Formats: sequence, structure tokens, C-alpha cells
Amino acid sequence: MHQDLSQLTDEQLIAKYKQSGLKLAVGELFKRHSLMCFAVCNKYLKDEQAAEDAAMSVFEKLFKDLKNHEIQNFKSWLHSVCRNYCLMQLRKPLNTLRIHDADEENESNFVNLERFLHQEENTEEKERTYQTLELAISELKDKQKECIELFYLKQKSYDEIAELTGYTNNEVKSYIQNGKRNLKIALSGKDLSVLFLILWIQNIA
Repeated sequence: MHQDLSQLTDEQLIAKYKQSGLKLAVGELFKRHSLMCFAVCNKYLKDEQAAEDAAMSVFEKLFKDLKNHEIQNFKSWLHSVCRNYCLMQLRKPLNTLRIHDADEENESNFVNLERFLHQEENTEEKERTYQTLELAISELKDKQKECIELFYLKQKSYDEIAELTGYTNNEVKSYIQNGKRNLKIALSGKDLSVLFLILWIQNIA
């Protein structure tokens, strides 16, 4: 059983990750600072969905960057990483940013994520929720399932999915929207963005 990571300081978590490669230590850092990371990204990108995507990309970078840098103050360093990542994104053509769809709910999913990760909920109940989501995804129509998995679990862009599957960008967007709608129906309106993010973290842990 792993030491209770919540009791360790940021610096201790970084040291533990460098020494043992324990990805859960990085996950604990992300839980602590996800709201700040999202807020910084949202400040620069001014779009919640794009900010969520940026925060996830920064999180993914941590696995490599933490091993290559000597960090004295993690929160300050992470703030700079988020800012620099967003500035690089803003230099790209606008169509490379994953912009929040106007017809989707305008909600702060990282707030929900923080609450989801820290709420006192039975572990077995959480596991059943994950399994229910995975089952619901597996029961989608093939094209919807393929696009949902690539977009949410593999973090592929619309362009990348179109290239991998041979679908047009409009078809990719349609399959994702319809698949997400079907999942919401199957899961009675649960917060899908949070559940997809949790599944993604589980896949890399």
C-alpha cells in the first residue's frame, strides 16, 4: 500500500516521483493545483473548454518535466508552465484550439473534478461508476465509440481523429456530440467531463 500521499508536501511528492516513478504522486500534485492551473489557462485562453484541454496537456507534461527540472517552489513553477503553454497555444492558428461548443453546457468541470476527487464516497461506488461509464461507451455505435475514445481518452484533436479514421471534421464532431448525448442519457446526466478525466488518469497511472 502506498504511503498516504495527501500528507506529503509538494516537494516530497516530486522527490518520490523522481525516485520511484510513482505516477500517483503526480496525480496528487494535479489534484492540489488543478484549479489554479485551470484558472491560469482560462485567463489567457478565455474559453473554458480550451482551458481544460490546456490544463490536461500541462498535467501530461509533468511526467517528463518533473524529472528534468530542479523545482524549489512547485506552485510558482507550475503557474509559469501554464502561462507559457497558453502563450504558445495562442500563437497557433485559432482552429488548432479545441473551442468550447456553444450548444454545450457552460460549466467549470475542474471545480466539479476537485469536489469529485475529495468527496467522501465509497471506493467501490466510484469503481462501479467508472465501470458503468466504460460499459456505456462500449455500447455506443461503432463510429461514436471510436471518436469518443480518441477525443476524451486519447486526447486527440478533431484533425487527428479525422486523419486516423478517414472521417471528415464535421463527421468527427457529429459522432462526438451524438455519442456524448447518448452517454448522458445512459448515465442519467452525470458529469461526463469529470468521468472522462478520471478514466484518463486511471489509464496512465
